[in-house]
Amino acid sequence: MGNIINTLKKFVSNKNTVTILGILAGVIVLWVAYNWRVNKAIDPVKVPYAVNPIQAAQRITQEDIEYVEISRELLNKVNIITNANQLIGYFVNVGTSIPEGGLFYQSQVVEEKDLPNSIFADIPDGYTGYLLRVDNTSTFANSIYPGDYIDLYMKATDEGKVFNGILIESIKVIGVKDSSGYDVFSSATTRNAAYLVFAVDNRTLELLRNAESISGVDIYPIPRNKAYTEKEGETIYGQQDIIDFIEARSTTFVTE
Repeated sequence: MGNIINTLKKFVSNKNTVTILGILAGVIVLWVAYNWRVNKAIDPVKVPYAVNPIQAAQRITQEDIEYVEISRELLNKVNIITNANQLIGYFVNVGTSIPEGGLFYQSQVVEEKDLPNSIFADIPDGYTGYLLRVDNTSTFANSIYPGDYIDLYMKATDEGKVFNGILIESIKVIGVKDSSGYDVFSSATTRNAAYLVFAVDNRTLELLRNAESISGVDIYPIPRNKAYTEKEGETIYGQQDIIDFIEARSTTFVTE
């Protein structure tokens, strides 16, 4: 027994033995640490995802959500929402959208009170919202934006003669909507413009409504240069003969 103990003492006290044991211990520690990190990283976590596209300013419901497993490592790298209680009843933020199959990021989801005000909240007292029908061509391939000041031109036929002219100068665009009523520029995917939204006084509203009611009349937007577009100016009526043309063919025109 004494010989065995002496042999072990000599083995352990040998420098080469100590070095080998140290290396083995280090390898074991590294192996254990590596496996711990790998297992932790691939440990799947269930998170909600969108089962259908959810547009900007749209309320999120239980029917919009299902669950998928992702690695915990990915979850730690990005701000993904993991709890449906932080989604149901909330809204997709303006300026973004959730694609089908997409995860929910914290920056994309807000409470209703945090949504930007409706465009109609910008309409002052005594004014009314007015929607002008447009298309991709008349908006110069979606080049007219909310906040722009533009002119409205009118084209009409009078006794067989076609004429064009300015109907309204320097009118502010407060919104651009697609055919479904969504904001054209409020999501990652730009939609085609179907309506320009304006805030107009009663006289201007009657003028536009009456012009629309006349057969063969076409009202269309014309933007100018950047300085004109970005500068607030007084909204005025254009050529008097165009106003006279509308008044002569209308029985509902109201003057102030």
